[in-house]
Amino acid sequence: MASAPQLPIFYNGLEPLSSETHANYKVRPANTAPFLAGQHAIPVTVEEFPLIQRYMPIVFSAGDDPVPIALMGLNEGVNVFVDAGGALVDDNVYIPAYVRRYPYMLARLRPDAEELSLCFDPTSPTIGDFEDGEPLFADGQPSELTRNILQFNENFEQAAARTNQFMTEIREMGLLMDGEVTIQQEGNDQPFVYRGFQMVDEAKLTDLRGDQLRKMSQSGMLPLLYAHLFSLSLMREIFARQVRAGQMPAPMPM
Repeated sequence: MASAPQLPIFYNGLEPLSSETHANYKVRPANTAPFLAGQHAIPVTVEEFPLIQRYMPIVFSAGDDPVPIALMGLNEGVNVFVDAGGALVDDNVYIPAYVRRYPYMLARLRPDAEELSLCFDPTSPTIGDFEDGEPLFADGQPSELTRNILQFNENFEQAAARTNQFMTEIREMGLLMDGEVTIQQEGNDQPFVYRGFQMVDEAKLTDLRGDQLRKMSQSGMLPLLYAHLFSLSLMREIFARQVRAGQMPAPMPM
């Protein structure tokens, strides 16, 4: 089993799905996602930008190798889209694919392995040797459910690869800058200041040469950048949700 420090968020372990070891395993449906309750930032793929920008701010993580993330809260440990038990507070919100693929994941069983294998988090309560549930295998072969899970994870990996290429291009073009959002709440002398993320520098984007902008428009890259920029206005909506839920830290001095 993989060690915890090497695992992405949500995962406590990874075990390859096997028709022999897990022949009797079944999947139980889940209406809640307790693992999501304390997570405020979720990795997303560029293909999700058009949907996500309607509900959540899209920013880029700090550092030299940034990834796009959707903010489900502005502060560590706060997610305004689910309650303490992981139930959605609004059924009409888009949930990122990264969340929906859990507890499954394609991973290399060895560092030198060329192929990815379908794995799962054995600590998840949704999969196990249950009496009830939908089987993962039938007569030693993957069930339709397992084939669908595999297809979803393969699609996710392909989208992740396209996202990596997107990030490489915007880094090479120097379009990212350190982000900062200041929100003044009525009744507080000091504002709330949020940093620690990156965003597209709209001035640099506007100053690109015409041929560069045309190429980005034709490739579909330009609309994605503007989806990100438009989504930033939702940071104040997320802030307001946190205020209503009483999930606010003390404001920080400027």
